Amino acid sequence: MRGIGPAYEFKYGRRGLRVGDLCEPQRAREKITAIAEHVNRMLRVLGAEPLDPRPICDRYRELGEQIAPFVTDTAYYLNRAIAEGRTVLFEGAQGTMLDVDHGTYPFVTSSHASAGGAAVGTGVAPTRITAILGVIKAYTTRVGEGPFPTELQDDVGQLLQQGGGEYGATTGRPRRCGWFDAFAVAYAVMLNGCTALALTKLDVLDPLPEIKICVGYRRHRRTLTEYPASCEELRECEPIYETIPGWQTSTSGLTRYEELPLPARRYIERVSQLVGCQISFISTGAEREEMILVPGRAVDRILA
Repeated sequence: MRGIGPAYEFKYGRRGLRVGDLCEPQRAREKITAIAEHVNRMLRVLGAEPLDPRPICDRYRELGEQIAPFVTDTAYYLNRAIAEGRTVLFEGAQGTMLDVDHGTYPFVTSSHASAGGAAVGTGVAPTRITAILGVIKAYTTRVGEGPFPTELQDDVGQLLQQGGGEYGATTGRPRRCGWFDAFAVAYAVMLNGCTALALTKLDVLDPLPEIKICVGYRRHRRTLTEYPASCEELRECEPIYETIPGWQTSTSGLTRYEELPLPARRYIERVSQLVGCQISFISTGAEREEMILVPGRAVDRILA
């Protein structure tokens, strides 16, 4: 019963404990006791030790007292801030292809990881959101299981993994790495309605003499025009690649677009063309200052 999955099962099963409940000790105790009864029925079937809800209630009462001054109706809080002309920034977690509805189901998370999740989760109407910045890597990664058409299980894959520090922040588990998948990113750009993109980890590609970009999928000898609707179909796809020259010179720490090697600029421009969205931010290192802002209307709209 660990992880975000069981938490969402309880939420959608109408059994969840909400933050506001913690500010009402009696109500919280009643709900925790009811939840424990439900869980204990399952534990008994499995032959496991049942839970005692009393220490949980006591601990949550203490936590409720601590957080009570900070609890509010965030929908009102955020909408008031917007009405006052304040800037509000929402940061999404995970990625579009892990979205429970539009991702590679069942290898997904339990929530809406696309831009629409911002409106669903905050109570801020979609019409109040003025710009959407999509964040992509200069190559593709995936954590855990699931189909991955451009995955590299060779020296290049190891170079991307090590150069990009592709290890889980919590578990330390290595991320799977592969060539940039423009077909998947174009699908994500469509789903999110991106205003602009931020391209990260460009410098990880510096050592490569040539770079491949996945421009489409082929399945059963047929070139697809739309992203596959199921994992079963995606597993049967082979990537269609376009190969471009690498630049084999350091881009680390560069902060001006014109400083980038010409092949790197051509790579960025080709990616932008394939995914159908302007790349307005380019990360060239791990530090905040190692960032290129590409002038244009998209940047102005994002930073407005």
